[in-house]
Amino acid sequence: QVQLVESGGGLVEPGGSLRITCKASGNIFSIGSMGWYRQAPGKQRDLVARIINDGATDYADSVKGRFTISRDGSRNAVKLEMNSLKPEDTAVYYCHAARIFSSEGLNDYWGQGTQVTVSS
Repeated sequence: QVQLVESGGGLVEPGGSLRITCKASGNIFSIGSMGWYRQAPGKQRDLVARIINDGATDYADSVKGRFTISRDGSRNAVKLEMNSLKPEDTAVYYCHAARIFSSEGLNDYWGQGTQVTVSS
C-alpha cells in the first residue's frame, strides 16, 4: 500500500526557518512528481512547490527565494526548506505525489498534512 509520510512542521517566529519532509513508501516503480500544497483556514489548497522526476522545480510566486524543495536522499522522498517565514505562511502543508506507478496502478496520493504556524 502506497503511503506518504510527512514529518516536521510546528511553530516558528516570523523570520525563522523550518523544514518539512515527506517519504513515499510501498511497492513503487516510479513517481512523476512530488511536492507540497498548503491550505489555510477558509482558503483553497494551493501548490507551494514541487519537483519533477527530471529534477525540475516549480514554486508559487509567494515563496520564491524563500523556500527550497529538494530530494531527501532518494527519489521517493522530498524536503521543503522554508526560510524567512511570514505569518501568511501559516497553513496545513500537504505532501502530494503525482503519477505514482506502483503495484496499485497509476495514482496520485496525498499525505495526512502537517501544521506550520508562524507567529510571535
